[in-house]
Amino acid sequence: MLIRVCLTALLLLFPVSTLVAQAQSEKKETTVTEKTERKEKEPQKDNVVTTQHSVTINGQTIAYTARAGTIIMKDEEGTPKASLFFVSYTRDGADPARRPITYSFNGGPGSASVWLHMGALGPKRVDYQDAVGHAPQPPYRLVNNENSILDVTDLVFIDPVTTGFSRAIPLKDDARYHGVEGDIESVGEFIRTYTTRYSRWSSPKFLAGESYGTTRAAGLSGFLNDNGIYLNGIILISSILNFETARFDSGNDLPFILFLPTYTATAWYHHKLPPDLQANLQSAIEQSEKFALGDYTQALMQGDALPPEEHRRIVDTLARLTGLSSDYVERTNMRIRIDRFDKELLRSQRRTVGRLDSRFTGIDIDAAGERPEYDPAHAALTGAYTAVFNDYVRRELKYETDLPYEVLTGRVRPWSYDKASNRYVDVGETLRSAMSANPFLRVFVANGYFDLATPFAATRYTFGRLGLDPSIRKNLSMDFFEAGHMMYIDRTAHAKLKKDIAAFIQDSIAPAP
Repeated sequence: MLIRVCLTALLLLFPVSTLVAQAQSEKKETTVTEKTERKEKEPQKDNVVTTQHSVTINGQTIAYTARAGTIIMKDEEGTPKASLFFVSYTRDGADPARRPITYSFNGGPGSASVWLHMGALGPKRVDYQDAVGHAPQPPYRLVNNENSILDVTDLVFIDPVTTGFSRAIPLKDDARYHGVEGDIESVGEFIRTYTTRYSRWSSPKFLAGESYGTTRAAGLSGFLNDNGIYLNGIILISSILNFETARFDSGNDLPFILFLPTYTATAWYHHKLPPDLQANLQSAIEQSEKFALGDYTQALMQGDALPPEEHRRIVDTLARLTGLSSDYVERTNMRIRIDRFDKELLRSQRRTVGRLDSRFTGIDIDAAGERPEYDPAHAALTGAYTAVFNDYVRRELKYETDLPYEVLTGRVRPWSYDKASNRYVDVGETLRSAMSANPFLRVFVANGYFDLATPFAATRYTFGRLGLDPSIRKNLSMDFFEAGHMMYIDRTAHAKLKKDIAAFIQDSIAPAP
């Protein structure tokens, strides 16, 4: 009798329909969980689609094979670790034993390879509104890349784990790839796997990295050496090997010194310099770099011991070289952070300047803050690259997936600096060691004068202190462009970059016997 009363009370509180619905919901959740578990247990397979194309470069028609898809990376026991997405372009009819191959990636960390792929090196590129590189009004267009390097090398564009369509297996294990060491090892293992599967061990081999991709490339120079994969050359676009040069931390004066020449170039572009400096960009940069590495460095090293009259001279010279007021420079204690400069230079015009490319300008909600709300250069380009690639990979390369293509994702955060914890990342020594062990390894570095992400003076500083033996220094070359971080969005700079890279690759290959 008591049981019946309790049951009746329970039914009054929870009608039968509610209990049934709850049971069905629980069953549905269990079914979804079971399906997910079954899917993760299913054998992971490569998924690569092959298509045929042609492109005209320098008046020459080049027929090529494109492959787009994922390769499952496994450990030695055959257990899947990650699915890495790539797009490759190989010239039809070429001898793989003589034909160069270039493995390419971007940076971030968290960036897919889409920028170098669809902007600089691949057979197709994003169309721009003007010669500087502003994207047009959407929808965006894809055009043939007249400055592609497919005429001199095959290309493999790699998306590191969690970028593009690349994912960890299982997904919850992605953090092991989100760090300096794990990233280098996974990309290096992909290069070894691709080299093996597509019979490219006899090919001249190159790496091409941009931004943090140059950090990865320098790290890979050591990893690949250790695994018997000796490179012919490394192409570094907008390089950063030593993070001390770019971290505006308390007690670290180096960035204030090394960013100054790029502040000068930016002020020149926006007509904020005095007439004598405004007359010639090269002259203005040379004066700025000389002051930065000389009087300015000495002044910062003296700290409070700097005499008042010398303090005043340094402040006035900084104002002259940056286009900022002496009063503002004084209030920064002669130390101008990048975010403050980006906000202050065009404050009177209610505009900000870009970090990736300081020629681009942005509009904030007001002109009173001390840092920009966003990077106008990044905002001007992301939409075009995202839309064009997502259409291209499905329409022309025939690769189908419902996954989002992670162009520049925050899902890799927090990024682990592994062995560099509690100090600055510096892969310069890794590159020096690789160049010493392989004396045929050549390095080319491209720098943009309007790049406030990886300033050219910082790159020059880093490479000047690698400690390369004099017999190896000849293997290092640099060029400079009147453009930003992604100098290839500028039509004139892109053409120059193509010539530089083509010559570099050809000079890095031994002549045929």
